[in-house]
Amino acid sequence: MNWKKTTFAPYLMVLFALIGIADAFYDSYEVYNSNMLWCPETINGCNTVANSPYARIFDVPLGYFGLIFYLYMFALAALLAFDPFSRGLRLGALLYTAIGVCFSIYFTYLEFAVIHALCIYCLLSAALTVFLFIAAMAHFRATRRLSE
Repeated sequence: MNWKKTTFAPYLMVLFALIGIADAFYDSYEVYNSNMLWCPETINGCNTVANSPYARIFDVPLGYFGLIFYLYMFALAALLAFDPFSRGLRLGALLYTAIGVCFSIYFTYLEFAVIHALCIYCLLSAALTVFLFIAAMAHFRATRRLSE
């Protein structure tokens, strides 16, 4: 396996985290200012989801937690880009993204089955979290083979 291929995943994770930061920041900013979220007409449930009782944990909007998740993921991926063979960083990225995927599955289930509305920002966040997990898994497996 080529060393350059093993270091590509952390940079991809940085990119996904930056997109996630923008997504969560927009959602958090609009909710904080009590503004309506812009939503495409084909998926017009953003405000229904954002105003549902499931959109808050301990009265804190989920977008704030998403922003913290992506900021932390950005820092973790940036550190991983500088030290791609760090066992702790590789394992941390894998576990952190796995937890994120579990939460994304739960929140997407709530959108479909309970709220009966879809939010484009939530779906984007769920997709980004899955992409982060795939990149973390690929990086973990590639670097594990090289470090043995």
